[in-house]
Amino acid sequence: MTRTREAARTGFRSGLRTHQRWYVPWLFLAAGLAVVVTFILFPFFNTLTLAFTDATLLRDGRFIGLDNFRRMFDDPRFGTALLNSSLYVVFVVPFMVLLPLILATLVAGKGRLLGFFRTAYYLPVVMSVVIIGLIWTNLLDSRGLVNSLLGWLGVIERPIPFLTDRWLLLISAMFVTVWSGLGYYMVIYLAALANIDQSLYDAAAVDGAGVVRTFFHVTMPGVRTTMMLIGMFSSIAAFRVFGEVYVLTGGTGGVGGRNITMTMLIQNEGTGLQAETGYAGAISMAMFVIMGVLLLGQLWFQRRDREDA
Repeated sequence: MTRTREAARTGFRSGLRTHQRWYVPWLFLAAGLAVVVTFILFPFFNTLTLAFTDATLLRDGRFIGLDNFRRMFDDPRFGTALLNSSLYVVFVVPFMVLLPLILATLVAGKGRLLGFFRTAYYLPVVMSVVIIGLIWTNLLDSRGLVNSLLGWLGVIERPIPFLTDRWLLLISAMFVTVWSGLGYYMVIYLAALANIDQSLYDAAAVDGAGVVRTFFHVTMPGVRTTMMLIGMFSSIAAFRVFGEVYVLTGGTGGVGGRNITMTMLIQNEGTGLQAETGYAGAISMAMFVIMGVLLLGQLWFQRRDREDA
């Protein structure tokens, strides 16, 4: 009986101590929660509030309902920015999904030479987007290395307007984005390739499968989940593109602003002494909704693909 009472007291004290320390896990989470609240939740709800006001940088706004959203759909710049950002997603994402996988397949394995190529492909990732943009601005200029080389080879008679023609500028910006992001996604693919069972490659070799068949029937199915993940990441990054277009156009968005993107439009409206923060907030929320729909669509497709598999 005495032992039973002592055990009960011990259990009660242990439970009391556990109850008294309920706050300990929250102490560990406090720093992370503070960052989330300060830099994510507060800016989000502040932007959401601004979207329904006529606030500017120099004065507080009053509630105007959906006027900013009506203005947004009547603004030709919004249509241009939405088109450019959408084209970015359509044309950049496929390259971001496939090219890094091909590179990862080529440089997978051990060896000093392969290590050199992995480092070379990853180098643009650690460079500032401003530095990358300036490098390619000089290369693609009418008197830059690319036009000079093409002229010296006799391929062209006059410089190609990479930085002044609307569509060539957009293609050039897409190229720079793909070039600078290949290494990042290549590293992700390298980790995924390491998890593919080597016996699958051995079986393919025994069956006489060549490099191409092995790639399509062993490598790609083995990294399917990673491909979908990279598709989601690259879609969001492509729709939010800013630095490459900003630097290549000198911050103007191209001739007549025809190459402006969604993030550049938000930056133009939300900064400066004449900034209309309410209107910029409305564009930001529209961009948030579009990206949310895009992400949900990709998640649905990923779930359906998993069920079919």
